[in-house]
Amino acid sequence: MRDRGDKITARWRSERLEREVTMVRWGVVGQPVLLFPTAGGDAEEVERFQMMDALAPLLDAGRIKIYSCDSAAGRALLAREGSARHQMWLQNQFQQYVRHEVVPAIRADCKSDKIEIWTAGASIGAFHAVAAVCRWPDVFVRALAMSGTYDLRRFYDAQPHDFSDDFWVSSPIHFVPSLAGRHLDVLRTRYIHIVSGEGKAEDIGESWNLANVLGRQGIPNKVDSWGPDWHHDWVTWRRMLPQILDEWTRR
Repeated sequence: MRDRGDKITARWRSERLEREVTMVRWGVVGQPVLLFPTAGGDAEEVERFQMMDALAPLLDAGRIKIYSCDSAAGRALLAREGSARHQMWLQNQFQQYVRHEVVPAIRADCKSDKIEIWTAGASIGAFHAVAAVCRWPDVFVRALAMSGTYDLRRFYDAQPHDFSDDFWVSSPIHFVPSLAGRHLDVLRTRYIHIVSGEGKAEDIGESWNLANVLGRQGIPNKVDSWGPDWHHDWVTWRRMLPQILDEWTRR
């Protein structure tokens, strides 16, 4: 693994999440990209799985800066922390933490209180990448969602009547249909790229479902199928993310 000298780690206690959190940055200058971990991953998961090595040419060229944070809500869901309602509350709180704690930290690091941020992630990380843009399009302007899972209801040990407002307001396929007014107007100027393989453990139907929800509201998006040779795995994501970010930062 490459020993990068541009890595910075920050830790603090999040009152929203009621726990210690970590955020890591790689790169010195360039477009800020918030890269969400997979379901139970921490802020350094992307480095352990060699994603920073794959992104090294873009980082070294000063075209991107990568930020990542702990997947607190995903960990709680996988570990069955507390009740299902607590896990839903934490999902919403995680997204609030991203907006009100991670975003200010990124903007302070970039020395700009107005800089626009891209998001990216794989699996449940793709869910949060899309949610960030859809909830706060005034801050997040573009999402790269890889091999995403967008309807999380099956992961909760809950009956249909148990799903709380915390779940509905944090789940894009459920809250986007109700958006209107300026929020929707701004979101219609953003872009969500939904990319998936069709190999082992992939379900591109999730991507098409999300695209249909976004499309009905006039939100620009594209489903990008990489076909049956690409599986739900880091090998796939290490190819997807650098290739697409390279295309985006050349424009």
